Amino acid sequence: MRPRAGAADSGRMANDTLTVRPAGPGDAQDICALLNAVDLAEIGRPETDLGSVEADLNHPDVDLAADSWLAFQGGRLVAYALVWADSGPGLVDGDHYVLPGHDRAALALLRRMEDRARRMAAGTGAGARLRLHLNVRPTLDLTLLTGRGYRGVRRHQVMTRPLSAAADLPPTPPAGLLLRDCAADESDRRRAHALVEETFAAHFGHAHRTYEGWLDHIDGRRLDWSLVWIASLPGEGDTAVLVTRDDRTSMGWISHLGVRKEARGRGVGGFLLRHGFAAYAARGRDTLGLGVDTLNETGALALYEAHGMAPHYAVDTWELMLHPQG
Repeated sequence: MRPRAGAADSGRMANDTLTVRPAGPGDAQDICALLNAVDLAEIGRPETDLGSVEADLNHPDVDLAADSWLAFQGGRLVAYALVWADSGPGLVDGDHYVLPGHDRAALALLRRMEDRARRMAAGTGAGARLRLHLNVRPTLDLTLLTGRGYRGVRRHQVMTRPLSAAADLPPTPPAGLLLRDCAADESDRRRAHALVEETFAAHFGHAHRTYEGWLDHIDGRRLDWSLVWIASLPGEGDTAVLVTRDDRTSMGWISHLGVRKEARGRGVGGFLLRHGFAAYAARGRDTLGLGVDTLNETGALALYEAHGMAPHYAVDTWELMLHPQG
């Protein structure tokens, strides 16, 4: 039986219907699947874990009803966005993920993000801006950003290194250096926070956070604090910190490696890096990764390269100045 005239067009129109609604905690699995589909398109393999999505959706500074959006095309989830403002006055951060070829959904979420960011940054002055972090070859059509006034401001490199329990043995520390983890004593956790604040203060994108705010930012209440170490030197006290986490499926992760200015150039950073390699190799991990600002002035990129770390993929930071009128 032949279809009635217009039946095919009606089906196409139904499949083209775009709907947008806020995300909720119950959407975590679907969002995770979307992000892994984006990972596959951008870096060749899925690397998003459900726990990281749940942490974002349950962040205390995020009002999901106002700060999150899911876009569905014909009933299929094709895009997800989230904004938050815990990085200081006038700066709103955002995540934006879209499947390839869904520019209409991408634009719809960009507009909502920008409108919400303007309200969040209202009254903070002329420097207010929305910041996005995107793969250098994103699924998002970059002309949608440049056409709306976004500009690229920085590039970060995600670097990885293969691990081997036979080859990555515990390193010999510099003379007098003592290393302790932060598992037992909250005062050490607070000290780790203070060292991160001091050693990263001049880094691009670093935002000053209170201890409680830092715990929220790093999902610290679920962190294994035995994988966070503080290094001290005789007569100088605590000089460096290494913050790592082992809750990613694809690899172990170094989130912070910081050395106080007066202790740099004495092998402390290299020792902590090799200690991380050995610790994760002993845990059975085959890869350790981290992110580094390619313009970092402390020589971090060269340090990581010298210890066998290689580029995995790169991320560009994009910013939009938030003029009150839009």
